[in-house]
Amino acid sequence: MKINLKGRSFLTLLDYSPSEIAYLLELSGKLKTIKREGKTHPKLPGKNIVILFEKDSTRTRCAFEVAGYDLGMGVTYLGPSGSQMGKKENIKDTARVLGRMYDGIEYRGFAQETVKILSKYSMVPVWNGLTDLYHPTQILADFLTIQERFGRLKGIKFAYLGDARNNMGNSLMIGSAKMGLDFRAVAPKALWQSNELVERCQEIAKETGAKITLTEDLDEGVRDAEVIYTDVWVSMGESEDAWKERIELLLPYQVNREVMKKAAPNAIFLHCLPAFHNLETIVGKDIYKKFNLEGIEVTEDVFESEQSLVFEEAENRLHSIKAIIFATLGGDL
Repeated sequence: MKINLKGRSFLTLLDYSPSEIAYLLELSGKLKTIKREGKTHPKLPGKNIVILFEKDSTRTRCAFEVAGYDLGMGVTYLGPSGSQMGKKENIKDTARVLGRMYDGIEYRGFAQETVKILSKYSMVPVWNGLTDLYHPTQILADFLTIQERFGRLKGIKFAYLGDARNNMGNSLMIGSAKMGLDFRAVAPKALWQSNELVERCQEIAKETGAKITLTEDLDEGVRDAEVIYTDVWVSMGESEDAWKERIELLLPYQVNREVMKKAAPNAIFLHCLPAFHNLETIVGKDIYKKFNLEGIEVTEDVFESEQSLVFEEAENRLHSIKAIIFATLGGDL
C-alpha cells in the first residue's frame, strides 16, 4: 500500500506506524543518494517554511535550512528573540498567522504543548525539532545510521546510557518499540522514563517483537549491545546546580573504553551532539575545574574511535529531516 503523509504533522513517533517510519527511512536513504551522487534533486516549488527556535541549535537549524533550500523552498529562521510568540502574542495567534504565510512550521523549544498548539491552530504540517518530551527527527537520523551499518533495525540490541527520562531517552524507546529493537535503558532508577510511557511502549512491543528493558545494571544493559548511545547529562535550560547531582548519579554510566569492551565486538557508538568529550568547550573546562573530569558522558578515546559514527549520524539529520518535509508537504519520488 502506498504511504501518503501529505498534510501530517511530525510531533512524536507515537503518531506514526512502523510502516510509515520505515517509509520515511527509505525516503531518507533515497534523498541521501540523490544528493551525494549529484543527481537532479526533487523540488517543491513555490513552498515556504518557517523554522521557529526558542532553543539555539547547530544541527537542527542547519538541517532544516539546507533541506528547504535543496527542495527549492523559501526558508525563514526565527530565533529566540525573532518572534513575539509567548511575549506579546500567544501561541494560538502566532500559529494562525504563520499558517497563513507558510506551508510548514518547524518548532524547537521547551514544551511539547507548544508544538501541539502550533499544529492544531496553524492548519499546516508542524515538525518537532525538539521539546522537553520528544526529539523525533533525531531518531530517524539515528535509525538511518544504524540501518546503513547493520542493514536492519529489527532485533538490534540498543543500549542507551544516561538520563533516560529526557527527550532522547523517551524518543529512542518509542522508536525502538515501533521498529522492533531490543532496547535497554541503562540508568539509575530515579532517571528512568515515566511508567506511563514505558507501559505504552511495552504494549507496542507486543505487536512488533521489540524488547523494552530498564536496568540499573551496567553489565546487563550493555552485554552484546550493537549500539551504545548516550546524551548530555544536563539539558539546555536546566540549572548549573544540576551538574553535581547528575555527575554523582551518572558517572558509573559514562561511555568509556571499558563499557565498549562489554558490548558486541562490532558495536557502534552514537550521540545526538553536542558532546562533552574533552576540555575544548567552556562547559568542559568548567566541569574539569569542579570535578576533575576530562570527558563527561563520553570519553575522548571512544568519541574519536573507529566505532564512533557520530558525524555520519549528524549528516543524516539533513537527509531524514528532508524526507519528513518532502513527504508531509506532498512530495513524491
